[in-house]
This record gives sequence, C-alpha cells and structure tokens, in this order.
Amino acid sequence: MNARTEPAETEAEPGTPARPSLIREFLLVAGLFLVYKLGRQLATGHTADAFRNARHVWHLERSVHLPHETAVQSALLHGDTLVHLANTYYATVHFPATLAFLVWLYLRRPAHYVWARRVLAVLTTAALVLPFTFPLAPPRMLTGTGLVDTARIYGPSVYGPPSSDHLSNQFAAMPSLHFGWALMVAIGLMAATRSRRRGLWLLHPLVTLLVIVGTANHYWLDAIVATAMLGLALAVVPAPRRTATTAGRGTGLLKPRETVLAGAGR
Repeated sequence: MNARTEPAETEAEPGTPARPSLIREFLLVAGLFLVYKLGRQLATGHTADAFRNARHVWHLERSVHLPHETAVQSALLHGDTLVHLANTYYATVHFPATLAFLVWLYLRRPAHYVWARRVLAVLTTAALVLPFTFPLAPPRMLTGTGLVDTARIYGPSVYGPPSSDHLSNQFAAMPSLHFGWALMVAIGLMAATRSRRRGLWLLHPLVTLLVIVGTANHYWLDAIVATAMLGLALAVVPAPRRTATTAGRGTGLLKPRETVLAGAGR
C-alpha cells in the first residue's frame, strides 16, 4: 500500500519563527523613520564647518584618485529626460523601496525581517552621529567643482534653500543613507531568497550610487562610509539561520521528509 503524502506547503516548517506583532512592528519602523528625520534636523547649523569639511573631502578624493563626480554628472546631462529620471529616482525611491522591502520580509520571511530591521536600526543610529561630529555640505553646494544642482535646475527637487529648509539637514551628506539602505535592501533580499538571479538585486544600490553622485547630492566617500557602517552593523547583528525550506527553494532540492515520502509512494 502506498503511503499517503501531503503537499509540503501545507505543513508548517519546524523552527520557523512566529511573525512579530504587526502593531508593534509598525510603531518600531515608524519610530526608526522618525528618529532618522528628527536626528538630522537636530544636527543643523555649523555651516562654516560643513563647507570646510566639504573642501577636505573633495581634495581627499582627488588625492586618492577616486573618479570625479563630474564624470557621472556629465553623463546624466546628455539629455533632460535622463537627468530628470535621476532626480525623480533620488526623490521618490529611497523611502518606498526600503518600506516595501521590510513589508515583504515581514509577510514572507519573518526571521529575515527581524534581522533586517535591526541592521537598519543600528546603521541609522550610527549614521546620526556624524552630522554632529562631521557636518558636510553636499557637492552641489560647492563652487569651483564644475558640478550643478540638477534637482534645482531640472527638477524635481526635495530641498529648499538651506536657510529656510526646516524639514531636513542639508549639511548631513555623510554617510549616504540613500546608498546604505539601498545596499541593505539588496543584501537582505539576496539572503532571504535563493533564486539564481538574486544577484540582480545589486542593481538597486548601483543605480542609487550613480544617482546620488550624478545629481551632486553625495560624494563617493559618503557611500564608502555608509558601506563601512553597514558592514559593522551586519557584523554585530546575528544573521537568521537558514531553514530547510529557504535553503531548498529555487534549487530543486527536496527536504529530508519529502524525500522519504516520495520514496514511499513509489
């Protein structure tokens, strides 16, 4: 007599963590975004220091032979459509992409969600320290570099004049959380999925890097520092353990119990 088998999808995977409370997670994530915004606003001022540090960063990049930000911006300025798309990407993708990433993990990979949320919290908290200790004007504000403020000229722009902008701190260019969060989104999705094409998620931080540099909102060093901070956050936050379901998805591998049942049904 053949053994009766049930589809593997109908059985809960042993050891799968319970999904955190939705209300609690909503408050935690909302609090993370709020701390990010308020923390940057508290670090306002220090205009002279911000421009002095900007000159130091610019000359340091040239002394270590990093590519000129002007090379990326020149490529964007070949057409109004391209530069407008870059400005739109900068203005509209950062928060929604990160939020969509967290929502998907919460619904589909609870353990990876908790891990990613903790990593983002550590990265964001650490990033809020630098504007107090190292205020930095973005390259679009520097003169004599050949860079222009693409958002102001071509739109759309998320910033007003620094003197009257009370919603953000424009002298907090380092580190670039635009890039840090984008890189974590890619790393998190690569860790939570097993598709052979999951490396394509790295296109998100790559495009983000070209956008933040090409629009003159960040220096290369802003992204490098964000990467280093993310590396430290990943080192201190324990990664989730891979379950049999996650490990086998996309590879064609059967779980041990599925192998036994399949053999019993022959």
